[in-house]
Amino acid sequence: MTAVEQTRHLATAIPGPRSSALISRKNDAVARGVGTTMPVYAARAGGGIVEDVDGNRLIDLGSGIAVTTIGNASPKVVEAVAAQAADFTHTCFMVTPYEGYVAVAEQLNRLTPGSAEKRSALFNSGSEAVENAVKIARAYTRKQAVVSFDHAYHGRTNLTMALTAKSMPYKHGFGPFAPEIYRAPLSYPFRDAEFGKELATDGEVAAKRAINVIDKQVGADNLAAVIIEPIQGEGGFIVPAPGFLRALLDWCRDNNVVFIADEVQTGFARTGAMFACEHEGIEPDLIVTAKGIADGLPLSAVTGRADIMDAPHVSGLGGTYGGNPVACAAALATIETIEADGLVERARQIETLMMSRLNQMQADDDRIGDVRGRGAMIAVELVKPGTTEPDAELTKALCAAAHAHGVIVLSCGTYGNVLRFLPPLAIGDDLLNEALDILATALADLPA
Repeated sequence: MTAVEQTRHLATAIPGPRSSALISRKNDAVARGVGTTMPVYAARAGGGIVEDVDGNRLIDLGSGIAVTTIGNASPKVVEAVAAQAADFTHTCFMVTPYEGYVAVAEQLNRLTPGSAEKRSALFNSGSEAVENAVKIARAYTRKQAVVSFDHAYHGRTNLTMALTAKSMPYKHGFGPFAPEIYRAPLSYPFRDAEFGKELATDGEVAAKRAINVIDKQVGADNLAAVIIEPIQGEGGFIVPAPGFLRALLDWCRDNNVVFIADEVQTGFARTGAMFACEHEGIEPDLIVTAKGIADGLPLSAVTGRADIMDAPHVSGLGGTYGGNPVACAAALATIETIEADGLVERARQIETLMMSRLNQMQADDDRIGDVRGRGAMIAVELVKPGTTEPDAELTKALCAAAHAHGVIVLSCGTYGNVLRFLPPLAIGDDLLNEALDILATALADLPA
């Protein structure tokens, strides 16, 4: 395969004629509920570039929503996938098992935070892994209730929709949802500042607020698990105040409640650590991973303390495709690439570059209310000038302008006013700076 040229290039307007034709075909063939962000159809991708069917080369600040963390079509992954596919594509691990599954579990047990003996189980999607983490926690504690948090996103299946906070587009019209799901307030420093500096900056104070709600609405005697994203993804790249996660974990340990870290979006070097929990020095009981685990192939996992992971009865966990051998080969090559190429450090370099540029943009434009994130998981929250009122329309317009100029960006947040950046760690500084130049110009051109 010829490497994709690492320059932005617009051969046509966005979308071009071939993409436009595919949009028409999609409308006739694909269910309306499956939406798309960009009005282009991909032909090739690599490094920091996605090339569409019309020959346009777009700067990738999305990584397929934090999936192609090491860069699309990464060479070691391509080689490993081809070799495994030539041997066999499937036998079902529950029928005739294979070494790749075991090897991925060994790597996850080694890499995830925590020094205790660990076990792993492999699945297909983040949602599926979250559901299995809940099953495992219920089996271990013999309790039923689960607490998630404001602004949370945990998936699109019935149970994970119940755990997810945002109604539109994820939950609206799809109920009733799974029972025994409760919600507690998150530490959201930018918004908590409206209620006082202490709440916004002291994670232990924010945790007391959450624990008070949990005690009153659920009670520890009924609670199997607390599940939280160490840095929220779809909810707006919210980084809790220091001490929030630690205080929650301590409370869980004191009350026989399983602490589940959903690292589907934050895992595998994305935040400048192999896992985001490491930034707070915490060791979750269970950790859920997916997205960046296999560079685009469908794979997910639950990893955790052996005594908890071994609570379900034999054959209580599994699935026909879980831990598919081709996906396992991709995961092993992905982990090898992260470690060999120093991509954890690369994520920190990306953070330094992006935060510097975005903080300067914030100083020049009061519509940027907040700049936050870690590693190559950075966001800006857009507001009405001089206020903290969310500006979803400005966010939508800025995304559209970026897309038209060949920059792939995504929005998120409960209020639809957060622009999120998830560049592949293989992207060059020149492409990052060019993309940020385009965004700065586009924002300046949009009316206040």
